[in-house]
Amino acid sequence: MLLRLAYLGVTNALAPLRVLPMSDRDKDAEILALRHQIMVLERQLHGDQVRFTPADRAWLAALLHPLPRSVLHHLRLLVRPETVLR
Repeated sequence: MLLRLAYLGVTNALAPLRVLPMSDRDKDAEILALRHQIMVLERQLHGDQVRFTPADRAWLAALLHPLPRSVLHHLRLLVRPETVLR
């Protein structure tokens, strides 16, 4: 688990470098595409719960924890905001 968390940390720490040259329009299009993919995956689950690894949970918590509760409630997430805040 520690190795997976380290891998996720390094790859996601470098991810912002990929979006630096992108325009706001390109970023918005990517966000909309990702949101649509989440909706499709949720439909395919037919109400089943998404299973996250402990490393996935830690990474999501680290990314989302600084956001205010009001923002978290408006995001399209596979986890509940209360889970992130806990």
